[in-house]
Amino acid sequence: MSEFTATLEKPRLSVKAQAIATLTAIVAAVAVPQIFHVIGAVSGVGTSLGETFLPMHLPIILVGLLAGPYAGAIAGVLGPLASFALSGMPGITMLPFMMIELCGYGLCAGLLRNVKLPTIVKVVIAQVAGRAVRAGAILLSVYAFGNTQVKIATIWTSISAGLFGLVLQWAFIPLIVYRLENLKKHD
Repeated sequence: MSEFTATLEKPRLSVKAQAIATLTAIVAAVAVPQIFHVIGAVSGVGTSLGETFLPMHLPIILVGLLAGPYAGAIAGVLGPLASFALSGMPGITMLPFMMIELCGYGLCAGLLRNVKLPTIVKVVIAQVAGRAVRAGAILLSVYAFGNTQVKIATIWTSISAGLFGLVLQWAFIPLIVYRLENLKKHD
C-alpha cells in the first residue's frame, strides 16, 4: 500500500458525536464570520474582512477532518444557509455558490480524515477542491443557465481576496487538529 493511500486507525465516531460536531460547526460558521463583520463595520472596512480571512471556511474544513465527510458536507451546506437566514450574509446572489463551495470543503476534508497525509496537505487539497467546485458552479451558472448576476471574474477575485485566509487556515487547522487529537489520547 502506498503512503498516499494508507489510512490511520481513527475510531469511527458515533452518529451522536457526528451530529454534535455538525451542529457545532454550523454554529461556528454563523458566529465566527459575525465577529469579523462587526470588526469590519466598526473599523469602516465593511464585509471585506470576511472575504479576506474566510472565517466560515475554518469550522467546515475542521469538522470534516475531525468528524468525517457527512458532518463536513452537511455543515458546509447548512452553515451558509443558517448564516443567511439569521444575518442576510452571504448575499443571496452568492449564497448557492458558498453552499456548494463549503460542501466541497467539508466533504473533501472528511474523505481525507483517515488518509495518511500531513494535516496541512489535507487542508490544501480540501481548499483546492472547494474552490474548484465553486468555480465549476459559477461557470455552469453563467454559461449554461445565463446567470447575469454573477461574473466569471468572481472566481479570481475571491481567490486573490482570500489568500490571507487560506494561509491562516494552513497555520490554524493543523494546530487545532493536533491539539484535539492529543486531548483525546490523554483522556
